[in-house]
Amino acid sequence: MARETAVIGATGMIGHHTAREIQSAGHRLRVIHRQGSRLEQLADLAPYESRVADLDDTAGLIHALQGCDGVVNCAGYYPTVPRPWREDVKRGLDQMENFYRACDEAGLRRIVYVGGAIALQKNPTGAPGHEGLEYVAQPENRNPYVQVKWAMDDLAMRKARAGLPVMIGIPAMTIGEFDYGPTTGAFVVETANGTLPGYVNGRRNVIYAGDAGRGLLAVLERGQPGRRYLLTGQNMELAELIQMIAEQAGVVRPPRALPLGLVRLVGALQSLRYRLKLGPPPKISKTAIAVMAAGQFLSGERAARDLGFEAQVSVEEAVTRALSWFREIGYIKE
Repeated sequence: MARETAVIGATGMIGHHTAREIQSAGHRLRVIHRQGSRLEQLADLAPYESRVADLDDTAGLIHALQGCDGVVNCAGYYPTVPRPWREDVKRGLDQMENFYRACDEAGLRRIVYVGGAIALQKNPTGAPGHEGLEYVAQPENRNPYVQVKWAMDDLAMRKARAGLPVMIGIPAMTIGEFDYGPTTGAFVVETANGTLPGYVNGRRNVIYAGDAGRGLLAVLERGQPGRRYLLTGQNMELAELIQMIAEQAGVVRPPRALPLGLVRLVGALQSLRYRLKLGPPPKISKTAIAVMAAGQFLSGERAARDLGFEAQVSVEEAVTRALSWFREIGYIKE
């Protein structure tokens, strides 16, 4: 009998690709979404079951998860506007406590939390980062994104030690279709449109979104509770990725690399303007700055060894597919 597997966050890029892979593996798909979600964006997944629930509503989550064997939560909280970092951490932890309580009440046997590599320390040797680089205590860095992702990673590991079958899947920087936000696809869209003012160069690992979804399926099916799995593609400098996008998009003058200090200053000024109600939310958010500052190459050795997972699509092909999709939906001007 096919297993019933739920995806929370299927309207996002990683969630959408994960849902596709879950269906391809023969699972019955259940999409758990907030009221008002744009389900027309999931037309390619039909038929599937959908249930309305919110991570702020434990009772609704319990009802939505009843009858499922497993779940992949691709909707972990992250800061979007400037506010005190402790408020962001509380909101993220409250939502995840609701989620784990619902999973426990519904009797789920496989639980995947989709985390972020920023919850891990940089490798002090300069070698690629790995799953064992966990903080021994709360990070000193008070950036809201760092604090939230660390706190939710720590909670997932504590829940696993308490007996819940929780695994952490950590996709690298993801490029691909269905990035309606766009999230990381903003690099693709703005480079192609000539609107990216600049970027901070640094080490990255880049994976195609379809491979990330396939990796999360592998974590769901073969992962060990209480373990993290980095799902990696290709290690490269961000400058290489920007140049690759520019060449494929036919951009004559790609954006320039900028010093991190300058970007931090601009972001701080934008945040101050927003807090004083003198302007819109900052374009350079603290989340973006945290990601820029924390970049490192990553090792996918554990996922390859324990799950048999390796990326199949090159970064070059991922960029090609992303550009084609963004053009198709009108995000890239002709």
